[in-house]
Amino acid sequence: MEFRYDTQLLIEGCQMDEDDLNDYIVENFVGDSLLVVGDEDVMKLHYHTNTPWKVLEYCATLGEIYDIVVEDMDRQARGLQG
Repeated sequence: MEFRYDTQLLIEGCQMDEDDLNDYIVENFVGDSLLVVGDEDVMKLHYHTNTPWKVLEYCATLGEIYDIVVEDMDRQARGLQG
């Protein structure tokens, strides 16, 4: 497995549109399976990466982050809680 952590969160009050946020994440954080959807009220981000703390740290600069989920997909693949 190339990217270990499934990282998901919501950002409230993000002033960046979803296309710009998508482009920034792709250009600045190594990972795959990126999904960014939302509007000016709430943005949802889903990303597989080995450095979820960096993604969280950046997203916290964009607005209030909440409903944060970071799951270890390697543990899940071995039948353990992630």
